[in-house]
Amino acid sequence: MPEPLAWQIGTVTAVRPESAEVKSFTLALPAWRPHRAGQHYDVRLTAEDGYQAQRSYSIASAPSRTGEVELTIERIPDGEVSPYFHDVVRVGDKVEVRGPIGGYFVWEPALGGPLMLVAGGSGVVPLMAMIRERAAAGDATPTALLYSSRTIDDVIYRDELASLASSNHGLQVVQTLTRSQPPGWTGYARRIDSEMLGDVLRGLGPQPLAYICGPTLLVEATANGLVELGLPPARVRTERFGPTT
Repeated sequence: MPEPLAWQIGTVTAVRPESAEVKSFTLALPAWRPHRAGQHYDVRLTAEDGYQAQRSYSIASAPSRTGEVELTIERIPDGEVSPYFHDVVRVGDKVEVRGPIGGYFVWEPALGGPLMLVAGGSGVVPLMAMIRERAAAGDATPTALLYSSRTIDDVIYRDELASLASSNHGLQVVQTLTRSQPPGWTGYARRIDSEMLGDVLRGLGPQPLAYICGPTLLVEATANGLVELGLPPARVRTERFGPTT
């Protein structure tokens, strides 16, 4: 079996828009390795002059999908890698990747729950891998996803999340839209706060495992809020991202 950090050339087999600024890319990998939900892959681009740009992207697909991996990538306007994926990459193209990487921000059914997942924007991607793995395994761990987006059109995996919440026993999807809300919206309409976290916690029972992913400010405020509400810090795992440097 190859070393986990060895670079390999994946082939793009599918490109799926998730929102105006987000697409999912399926890569067939010649040296595919099983991953754990929450891990990521590094992607490296090399220009003709030898200049290289490298970024890390969370795995969206469930570990039960074999031979391929799905990466969901948000377009960052001034980024070096994401605009290339959005504007250039097509089915059949080759992409240099290595992974899976990461061992802290991971979940699998054997870890139990209840499970509280909190996401801001594209921070939902590694959490979606957890939700998909839970569904693929037929696992009934009580699970709640609290997901903050700017508008309804920015909600990544919107249709799939709605389908899973309606058909998958024990999964609750709670949404908040911070910028604008469509007519008849019944979810939250503000940034994640202590009251919102408390509402979700009450539905899960005592001391769930919490995974939080999103922009730094959201992650820090949410983690602090959960601890203030009585969740032991050891039950809270975080992953954050900021602007491209």
